[in-house]
Amino acid sequence: MLKKILKISAIVLVVFIAALFAIPYFFKDQIKAKITEAINESVDAKVSFNDADLSLFKNFPNATVGIDKLVIINKAPFEGDTLVSLGELNLKMSIKELFKGKDEPLNIQGISSTNGLINIIFNKDGVGNFDIALKDKKEDDKKDEASKPLSLKIQNYKIENFTFRYIDQGSKIKMVIDSLNHEGTGDFTNSKLDLNTKTTAKVSLDMDKMNYMKNVKLTLDAVLGIDLDQSKYTFKENKALINQLPLEFDGYIQMAENKQIYDLKFKTPTSSFTNFLGLIPSAYASSLEGVKTTGDFTVNGFAKGELTETTVPKFNIEIASNNSSFQYPNLPKSVQNIVIDTKIINETGILNDTYVNLDKLSFRIDQDVFSAKANIKNITVNPIVDAALKGTINLANLSKAYPIKLDKPLAGILKADVTTNFDMASVEKSQYQNIKNAGTMSLSGFKYTDENNKSMNISTALVEFNPSKINLKQFDATTGKSDISINGVLENFYGFMFKKQELKGNFNMSSNQLAVDDFMTSGEPAKTETKTPAKPAEAMKIPAFLNCTLNAKATTVLYDNLKLKDVSGKLLIKDEKATLENFKTSIFGGSIGLTGTVSTKEKVPTFDMNLGFNQVDISQTFTQLDMMKKMAPIAGIINGKLNSTIKLNGNLDAKELTPDLKSISGDLLGQLLSTTVNPQNSTLLSSLSSNVKFLDLNKLNLNDLKMALSFDNGKVNVKPFDIKYQDIKATVGGTHGFDQTMNYTIKFDVPAKYLGTEANNLIAKLSPADAAKLDNIPINAVLTGNFSNPKISTDMKTAVASLTTQLVNQQKEKLTQKGTAALTDLINKNTKAKDTTQAAKTEKEQKTQEATKKASDLINGLFKKKN
Repeated sequence: MLKKILKISAIVLVVFIAALFAIPYFFKDQIKAKITEAINESVDAKVSFNDADLSLFKNFPNATVGIDKLVIINKAPFEGDTLVSLGELNLKMSIKELFKGKDEPLNIQGISSTNGLINIIFNKDGVGNFDIALKDKKEDDKKDEASKPLSLKIQNYKIENFTFRYIDQGSKIKMVIDSLNHEGTGDFTNSKLDLNTKTTAKVSLDMDKMNYMKNVKLTLDAVLGIDLDQSKYTFKENKALINQLPLEFDGYIQMAENKQIYDLKFKTPTSSFTNFLGLIPSAYASSLEGVKTTGDFTVNGFAKGELTETTVPKFNIEIASNNSSFQYPNLPKSVQNIVIDTKIINETGILNDTYVNLDKLSFRIDQDVFSAKANIKNITVNPIVDAALKGTINLANLSKAYPIKLDKPLAGILKADVTTNFDMASVEKSQYQNIKNAGTMSLSGFKYTDENNKSMNISTALVEFNPSKINLKQFDATTGKSDISINGVLENFYGFMFKKQELKGNFNMSSNQLAVDDFMTSGEPAKTETKTPAKPAEAMKIPAFLNCTLNAKATTVLYDNLKLKDVSGKLLIKDEKATLENFKTSIFGGSIGLTGTVSTKEKVPTFDMNLGFNQVDISQTFTQLDMMKKMAPIAGIINGKLNSTIKLNGNLDAKELTPDLKSISGDLLGQLLSTTVNPQNSTLLSSLSSNVKFLDLNKLNLNDLKMALSFDNGKVNVKPFDIKYQDIKATVGGTHGFDQTMNYTIKFDVPAKYLGTEANNLIAKLSPADAAKLDNIPINAVLTGNFSNPKISTDMKTAVASLTTQLVNQQKEKLTQKGTAALTDLINKNTKAKDTTQAAKTEKEQKTQEATKKASDLINGLFKKKN
């Protein structure tokens, strides 16, 4: 009997479990249909979701409906804007809800969602993108709430890793709540309930392009008394943290038609100065454990009134501390005499009437006292700022009194005595007569060492503030092997700071020695121990906000392996383009002039440059400048001077800003002066000498040689030019690539005497008159391969055959002329015997055979050597 009961129970259990797996498949289409129907009948927006699924296991005995990647995208006037994006949405309900009819509503008991985005936007007309309910359904919904296919009877909800964005384009307010985690538990079936909530988030706030909060960490554990009939939410038990600053709230928020009613009070539960340290973001602070404090720090405030389209609640926030101090454990110095007196007040309910008074902020470290005050009003229409800084800070004491995370300690004395008064409209319109700046700021003895042990030492920096500009009176610094001295003016500083306008400046820089490497940075290497790949290098960009001019002079500039002397020029930066004007330097025994531009405005950076070389040493120029080496590799073995003009343009590598050789186009015109050649230093010329015996390159003189080169598609094209070597003429032309492959021809016009010893011996047998009649022999040499492994071919055999033909034809013509003369004598005399005529014929044949033998001996002599 027991076995039978167990068997039946097992069967029932198996069937039950199988049903739990099978039921979701039976009701999946019905759930998807109801969700789709609910969406289509309720909203005027583009809604999509990847899938809807059903599980009976996640919240058994309840069912869970899962919706994957739900996205709601606005229609006009917010066409294409994402209103809601949910990575996953889960709805918890009773299993019996699955068996309801098509027209019966589903009662939802719980909601959870992860990886979501809620994007609330108000345009300049005050219209919000969240009003997506179908207009013709609003009245019907009010009349028949029970007709909805979905009904809420929530008892708990939870969201994880959400982002909430609020943008008001009219008032220029942007708030972002990131990393939002929130959950609540309560019975929403009752009209009055207590909702237990837990919330963590990071908050950022910008108003009119000014940042007020950035990733401020918030925590709130609260019991909210909810009155659904009155739409009223009351703070009961609560504990909030802003970073580590504790706050308590009392009061309520009530929703009403077209408005929200606020009556809130908040304060710090304690008055210890530790509260202030807790307000500082943890990234810039440390644990508060063991910190000794004296004095107090309090935050008190209220917000009371209505939030409507035209009003805000009146509010008053007071932040105060008087004669406080703190000292961190294990740090030698303390911060004393801290006074904070700040108020943020709105007394009318009109947002523009809000004003901020930082009446005093001061502190002392050792004997150095620093103080500041500021007032801001008219914040939404045309903010007016009145501020002052005065005091001294020994930078070395900062890390001794506060746990600043520095790899290397700072040093230097900062002094300030500055006042400013301006309104944003005047800044935006550059109405400098309405801007009142005065005072000075200086930094001396400053020293900073970075993680690569590169140090920057500023002996003196002095800035003077004027209404229209900031005057950099003096800036003297050293770093590495470099020293620099700068002065000049910076204009539109406030427009750049507050309105993101161009930063304009005009500076003069001088240096005894400037090493470019001292101002270069290298990317962070990959961490091999964790196999984390290195961060990809970012494209180098010339800042779009810069509009500056720099006049520079340097006695010596060290760049890579080059040493430039007497460097001067002007650098203009504007519209993401750097323009170099009248750049001059002495180098390689001569001078170089340069004008040109580099632009990073487009995706692919470009450059356009004109260079002038005057009396520079050829060998140094074409071996130490990589670009010139690739233009003319053979020039590195030439001794002498060069005058040249070069025009180049092309693309740059976006990450290194180095030329893309395949993209370069342009031309070069050059003249060689007082030149000689070292052929033994060139594989190409040594090979050429071996193949062309009559050419002694050690005697080659290229003085006053003029050449023209052009560049295109990664190739250098050399326009044919003539070289005179003794009484031999040579014409050189062809192309080579920046990859060093080449294809050149040399056309020689060679006198016959250079074609070998045997040729000279035969020519010597000719009369001077006959030898002078021989034409020069053309010889062609073709150079291919590359400069380090050349391949050379010549048509020397053809040239020798040409010479042989000349000699044979010359001798035949000479003998023919002699025979003609003898025949003429025979006819005129007409007295010689027949045997005399026969003797003359024999003599002619003998001379012809003799000429043929001489030609044969010449050919045999020439081919005794390999050519």
